[in-house]
This record gives sequence, C-alpha cells and structure tokens, in this order.
Amino acid sequence: MQTFIRNYPNTIQPVYKVRGFNPFIPKPIVLLEKTVRWRKMADRCHLSAEGRLKLEWMIFYETAGAKNVYNTAKHFNIAPKTLYKWHKRFDDGKVRNLEEHSRAPVRRRVSTITVTEETRIKKLRKRHLHWSKRKIVKRYQTIYGELISAHKVQVVINRFNLYPDQIKHEKLTKKPKKKKNRIQNLVIKNEPRFLFHLDTIVFYFLGLKRYVLTAIDHTDKIAYARMYTTKSSKSAKDFLYRLHYLIDAPIANVQTDNGSEFYDQFEKALLELEITHWFSRPRTPKDNAIVERFNQTIQVEWINDGNFTTNVALFNTELTEWLIEYNFVRPHCSLDLMTPFEYLENTLSKQQKLLPMYSARTESFMV
Repeated sequence: MQTFIRNYPNTIQPVYKVRGFNPFIPKPIVLLEKTVRWRKMADRCHLSAEGRLKLEWMIFYETAGAKNVYNTAKHFNIAPKTLYKWHKRFDDGKVRNLEEHSRAPVRRRVSTITVTEETRIKKLRKRHLHWSKRKIVKRYQTIYGELISAHKVQVVINRFNLYPDQIKHEKLTKKPKKKKNRIQNLVIKNEPRFLFHLDTIVFYFLGLKRYVLTAIDHTDKIAYARMYTTKSSKSAKDFLYRLHYLIDAPIANVQTDNGSEFYDQFEKALLELEITHWFSRPRTPKDNAIVERFNQTIQVEWINDGNFTTNVALFNTELTEWLIEYNFVRPHCSLDLMTPFEYLENTLSKQQKLLPMYSARTESFMV
C-alpha cells in the first residue's frame, strides 16, 4: 500500500535582490487633476463647441468660481437656473451629458383622418368654398350620418389649400422673411472699398419714367451712376457688376434701402461677388445720407443745367463725362478740399488708377 503525502503549493513570492524591482506589485494609479481629466474626456468623446462651453462653466464653477453658482452665472452672463440644470446633468464628471439632445417628443400625434373622411370633406368643401368648417361639419353629419370634428375639416382644408382665393391665403400664411442686416449694426472702418452706398433716383419726363442708380464709397467718396429704363433687380444686378468692374478691387459691404430692385437677382450677384448686404431702416433716408447727398449733387450741379434726356445711351455717355470731373477735378469739403483720387493718393498712399468708366475721347492719365 502506497502512501501519498499532499503538500501545499509554494505561494511565497521570490525575493529579488534588485532594489525597487518587484513585478508582482502593481504601480500606483495617479489620477490627473480633475479639470485636466475632464478636458481629456471631452477630446476623446469629440464634444461639440456648445458642450465645451458648458464644460468651461463647470470648470470655472469648481475653480475660480469657488462653487458659487451666482458668481459663475454672472461671469458667463447666464441665468443661475441654467447653470443649476447643467451642473445636475454633469454630475461631477459625466462629460457626455453636456451635449444637447433633441427635445422632440418620443410619441407624436398621428393623423386619424381616414381616406374616406378626407374624400368626403374635400367634396363638400369644393362644393361650398365659402362655408366655415362648422357648417361643413353640420352638412357632413346630415349627409353621411357620422360625427366628425371641426379640427379634421380644418386639417383637410389646409392640406389641400381649399380656399376661395388661394393666392391671398398663401400671402397671409407664408413664412416670415429672414431678419435683415441693419446698417446700425455694422462697425464702419475708414478704409476704401469697405462700404459702398447705393440708391435709386426716379425721374418723370413727358409721361416717361427713367431710373438712375447711384453708388458712392463711404471713405474716399469715389462715385458712379448709370441710367436704366426699368426699376428691377436685373438692372440693379447689371449696375453692381459694372461698379465691381470699374473699382477693380474687392468690395466688402454694400448698403441700400428696402427697394424691390435690391432683392432677387441683385442678392444673387452679391453672393457671387462675396459682398455683404446691409439695409437702411424703412422710411429713414438719414441712414443712407452719403448717397442721398450725392443724388442731390447730380441733380443740382448737372441735371438742372439742362443735361437731362430720356435717351439712355446719350444720358449715360454725358453722365460719364461729368463723373470724370466729379472724381478727378471737383474738390470735396469732406475730403479737406481734395478730389477723391487725390485723397487716395495723398492720404491713403494708394496708387492712382484710371477707372474704365471714361470714354475714348478722355485725355490720358497716368496709371
């Protein structure tokens, strides 16, 4: 009979003579500073710009804000209630919770109008376009012997635009226009080509209408004008392209009034030329005073001297000659009695350049 002796395993770790080396002892985990750790977590989860801003709220609250909600809210110009809400979501390190989530309801209302009800309502509405929805409800119950809500009737009317005057209804229900850039919000720089003022002069003569579009630089007062037979966005677009070609330099901003000619094709041209459009306030000519003064100069110093004609080609040719005098010869009080091109050359140290607006008989200038 054999006897087996069971020995316990040797669990004693070997002792290494090398000082400080023991692979069985794990290295201690050193946590980064709280704010540094939060920013690294934001980088890893690709937090958006809005989320990073909220993260800065939390960091300021924990550090410089001394965990004072009102001081932190005042520093970032937000409501304390807003900071409370996001701090609760953050929960001391949950960076992902700082992202905005969709606020749309999970369960949305579904239309309960059947195809049969829709067909019947359309048939009754087309037969009685001027009836109200309550009258159609009453008629529906009388004919089909079923109850139906006025809301369903209104939904069908809106869905298929079943109104007596569809054009008028579309005007009343169309979406509001986007907010315009008002000139009061622009910080005007004293630089050439930074801002051009545009306007339209309307002339009535012997039953005919003629339109003169005008433009003037805010800084150096270089001006341009041209007559058209129609007041349309197409004419304004043509005028803008000519102005851009004559100036031969990028134009940063353009200011106009709220006239119909400064929309549609004109705005498409602005996008193509990368020019920002600024509007004057309605019924406020003083917002565009510089070009209004230029309009007065054209009428007093040139048109009132018998130079007006309804012949567009002749008018524009003779107007070009006057523009040469205005830009090269005529002193301007606002420019310390210098001409616009002298102002460019002497004050702004710009090289004088002949604009292509001058006719072939104009004397040659130094380029």
